[in-house]
Amino acid sequence: MTALVFVDANVLLYARDASEPAKQPRARAWLEYLWREALGRTSVQVLSEYYVNLKRKGGAVSPEDAWQDTRMYFAWHPREVDEEVFLRARDIEQRFRLSWCESLIVAAAQLQDCGVLLTEDLQDGALLGTVAVRSPFTYSIGEPTVSYVAPPLRVRHRPRGRPPRTAIPA
Repeated sequence: MTALVFVDANVLLYARDASEPAKQPRARAWLEYLWREALGRTSVQVLSEYYVNLKRKGGAVSPEDAWQDTRMYFAWHPREVDEEVFLRARDIEQRFRLSWCESLIVAAAQLQDCGVLLTEDLQDGALLGTVAVRSPFTYSIGEPTVSYVAPPLRVRHRPRGRPPRTAIPA
């Protein structure tokens, strides 16, 4: 895979969660791969959710460790929620009937040219514009990325106007 991969907060959290013995190794494998290949992307919104949830874990993670871990993902150039993301999210919300938070995530993924959105929160295999939604727990690292190809337009009515003139045989 060579496509950029947008990572949602749930994947980041599972990678740190020892209470999820089935999911933690898969999430870690994905993150290790994305770091190694420099394909990981995320957003400020996702990192904010990640940071808040790490701090909520009580004594498991100190606030300083939560901050350092979150700050590490700044290397992925997280997309901020700006006017462009906001406007794109509104279109996504209307087109795909997603929640506002999910629409912001999809918009950030699209605007970073990600081919894959790695999350457990949306339907695995869904194609949202140019971004394929994949679960890190069913999607293998070696699988090819789905690419979006717009279907050809089909004309469903006859053309309007006069028929073209044809030459009269001599």
